[in-house]
Amino acid sequence: MRFKVDENLHPDVAELLHQHGHDATTVYEEGMRGHADQEIAEVCQREARALITLDLDFADLRVYPPKEYPGIIVLRVTNQSRPAILQVFQRIVGALIREPLAGHLWIVDETQLRIRGG
Repeated sequence: MRFKVDENLHPDVAELLHQHGHDATTVYEEGMRGHADQEIAEVCQREARALITLDLDFADLRVYPPKEYPGIIVLRVTNQSRPAILQVFQRIVGALIREPLAGHLWIVDETQLRIRGG
């Protein structure tokens, strides 16, 4: 799968995806740091990349209808340290095999994965 990791997440998230055989780039790597959410969403659509972010704005179904995107993963975690994020994300990597992402919004916290859209 193809992913874009938002600037609010450590590049280690992209590295974890690489380790599991996925194609992942970061907003920072592509020189998009500080760009508007809508611009990042459009690039994800154009590049057919699912977005991974801490930005709750991307969970707004009216603004970012899941069916229009290759997938959106919003992390809603209280502990946003790198080790905590990587631990939560390790769980997400396993779900990528079992659950649909394209056309869906995944909202992930420390204990559960909620999937919207479809």
